[in-house]
Amino acid sequence: MPKQPVIFDHDGGIDDLLSLILLLCMPHIELKAVCITPADCYPDDALESTLKILHMFNATDVKVAVGNIIGPNPFPADWRAQPRFCRALPAFLRSTADQLQCVSEPAHALMKQVIESSSEPVTVLMTGPASNLAAAVQQTTALKQNIARVVWMGGAIDVRGNVAMHDHNGTAEWNAYWHPQATYDLLAAELPLLLVPLDATNRLPVSWDFLQALSEIGTPLSELAGQCWAATVTAIPAYEFTYFMWDVLATCVLGVAPDALTVSKGKCLASVRTPNAGQIWQESTGFECEWLCDADAPKVINYIFQLLKSKKAVNLSNC
Repeated sequence: MPKQPVIFDHDGGIDDLLSLILLLCMPHIELKAVCITPADCYPDDALESTLKILHMFNATDVKVAVGNIIGPNPFPADWRAQPRFCRALPAFLRSTADQLQCVSEPAHALMKQVIESSSEPVTVLMTGPASNLAAAVQQTTALKQNIARVVWMGGAIDVRGNVAMHDHNGTAEWNAYWHPQATYDLLAAELPLLLVPLDATNRLPVSWDFLQALSEIGTPLSELAGQCWAATVTAIPAYEFTYFMWDVLATCVLGVAPDALTVSKGKCLASVRTPNAGQIWQESTGFECEWLCDADAPKVINYIFQLLKSKKAVNLSNC
């Protein structure tokens, strides 16, 4: 069967890097490009880790670009610095970052080029803010004709958000809050959009039981993933927060059995102003989209474990 062309747009967090690993394990996916949004990361760290993961999978033909669009609401500095931990892991230190895979164009320009030149409609998977795709589509609305699907980890539809800032009422999710205008523009573009909001990701905490089960797989990939996930135990140093599989669930949407997912359809709007900047809510005057309202956690975790048994990481030594 022909492979599904995918552009992966991420923002360099630990769960973004794990998502890239899982995406590269999916046999039905053809990764066309990787775009990096300088949001929940420092871009140099995100770029080096991305290139090293591509090297692990011998994906040396995949172009990478770093975005130059900056959202008005920066992630906390501690969160942005935390993924550097991955660069210190043995598997990353032994891997190679080929800077020739990084193009000089900004991420939204690379995204535009790949979509325009693809012989088949492209799926865009986004695990960071929506700024790159929103900018690309605004510049060239004809791009929409060659986009098969957009899967975006963003929003909190019927649950509390995870933004806790002095001027915010807590209704928004961070990817949507980082650049509220891009969030609104993405909805307004009326693409074939599936949101993966906190409503569904709340089903998948990175629990000790999960880490224990992961440790028993025993493949080089599962060992590397376990080391990355272990760093999330203290990644968000606040008693009210738990690290969830936000981006990983969005990535699994591309391959997990449909019966593991519960999808709703309707109209949504997004706010661009305080006190609820970035909030996405159902609204009859809004824009058509779909959102993942629930996920069967055991089925998703089983799918993750199956992927981590893959032997596709040809350049990955034992961790």
